[in-house]
Amino acid sequence: MAGTAGTPGTPRVLRAMNDRAALDLLLEHGPLSRTRIGKLTGLSKPTASQLLARLEAAGLVRVTGTTEGRPGPNARLYAVNADAAHVAGLEVSPHRVRAAVADITGRTVGSYELPTPGRRPARGAVEQVTEALDGAAKTAGLARSDVHRLVIGTPGAFDPGTGRLRYASHLPGWHSPRLLDELAAALPMPVEYENDVNLVAIAEQRLGAARGHPDFVLLWNQDGLGAALVLGGRLHRGWTGGAGEVGFLPVPGTPLVRRVTKANSGGYQELAGSRAVPRLARELGVPDVPAGPHTEAAATLLARAADHGGGPHRELLRAYATRLATGLASLVSVLDPELVVLGGSTLTAGGEVLRALVQAELAELAAARPRLVVGDVTEHPVLRGALQSALAATRDEVFDTSR
Repeated sequence: MAGTAGTPGTPRVLRAMNDRAALDLLLEHGPLSRTRIGKLTGLSKPTASQLLARLEAAGLVRVTGTTEGRPGPNARLYAVNADAAHVAGLEVSPHRVRAAVADITGRTVGSYELPTPGRRPARGAVEQVTEALDGAAKTAGLARSDVHRLVIGTPGAFDPGTGRLRYASHLPGWHSPRLLDELAAALPMPVEYENDVNLVAIAEQRLGAARGHPDFVLLWNQDGLGAALVLGGRLHRGWTGGAGEVGFLPVPGTPLVRRVTKANSGGYQELAGSRAVPRLARELGVPDVPAGPHTEAAATLLARAADHGGGPHRELLRAYATRLATGLASLVSVLDPELVVLGGSTLTAGGEVLRALVQAELAELAAARPRLVVGDVTEHPVLRGALQSALAATRDEVFDTSR
């Protein structure tokens, strides 16, 4: 019986597998000659030539130049056609919506930032999304309809049963039960929604400190305290998308916080969130505690403390490391991850000094001994994670030549 396009081992499927392998190599290495592609894939020269002709006809690769400085005739260099598809990512926060558009190679070609100040934003959520997306597409020389896929990162998570945003009462205008339907009606491309900290984990997994690690925890502390859990290389989201909402975790050292979703806080948030850092600094007699937004104040204090190295600044780092390790011990005791990545401005500001103190405290509080590292992706990590997520799904679709 003849095989179908989807049957493993049929010529069409094998060709598609070779096509995808070649495209991934071109993404990794940049322009390659036919000979080089053949060596990297193990394909014969005729088969590699047929592969490249097939991909060029499909609009997935193009000739970008020729080799120079070598004996014999110059060979054509092939690269992924950057215009084969475009994706977009959005980072939504209470104060702004950031948007970016990338081509299929991952190069960012357009960006836009929409301020959304105030408790009652002038624009509704649908208008915020479409304006930010259109702004980023315009700077890339594209229209909204040219975007193949959109990934939106928000605090909290959309409940798969009700469609409502949970764990993010501080995000005004995003809690309508019809919001996802309204966005689907307004946008012409597939749209995915992901927790912002999960997207940071994707960015670290593909671009940063967690590359090559299938099991890790990202502890994130910026405007809020949260975590992302990656097990077997995949995000663990939980039944309602709330896995990783560690700010609600009851921990020693703080009174029990009841009705946590209404308070939008919990024990670990009260103990080790960025708001706790200025309070702790005052208690320890740290001079010149900055006023202003607590996130910026916490980052300033911890960066200053890491530079000073003694006196109350050192005590601040030690006390804060103990607070961080108190909640982190519960996570690693249950999950036993290979790696813990510390991210967000409050944690990265303390740098290697804070990391080492948390590592030492964690060794005393938990039987599991994961390695702690400071995250590498510090510039717009949520947005970069959204683009990486959109690119992965889009490449699976666009690069599939078996259909």
